[in-house]
Amino acid sequence: MTPPKVPTRPRTGRPRQPSGPTDEGSSPASAIAADRLGHVIKRVEQALIGRKSQLLREFDLTVPQYAALLLLASADGMSAAQLARDSMVTPQTMATVLANLEAKGLIEREPSRMHQKLLVNRVTPAGRALVERADEAALRVENRLAAAFDNEERVRFREFLERTVAVLGAVDD
Repeated sequence: MTPPKVPTRPRTGRPRQPSGPTDEGSSPASAIAADRLGHVIKRVEQALIGRKSQLLREFDLTVPQYAALLLLASADGMSAAQLARDSMVTPQTMATVLANLEAKGLIEREPSRMHQKLLVNRVTPAGRALVERADEAALRVENRLAAAFDNEERVRFREFLERTVAVLGAVDD
């Protein structure tokens, strides 16, 4: 049995800096990271993607698969390169996503009429039906997030996020 921790006073007049996890479960490094906007943005992304991932499991879809299906459902065919750009994933990731969707019968791939080496991806009727149901689940997550803010806050929040994208997109170093 481990003896209980006894609080000690630092020998100097300075407050003691924790050397490991604090009582709140965070380390000093976590406290520094938590003070950075990038860290908070990453936590938001992880929470949003994590929650969507949970809900999309019911439909046997990953978030990238769902995103690709959603894009294909709103277009009359797209190349893998365009889907990768619009989904913000690498072409290699999109190739895997599309292969998995095709294996599930959710998309079809056929050579372009304009360029035989280019494959055009289209959602199948089964894919369209699935993505419509999956989108309802994904929208519940986004609606829950939106409900945490009043209308004015949502407008300002979107403006802040768009400005963030613009600032970071302008950085070339």
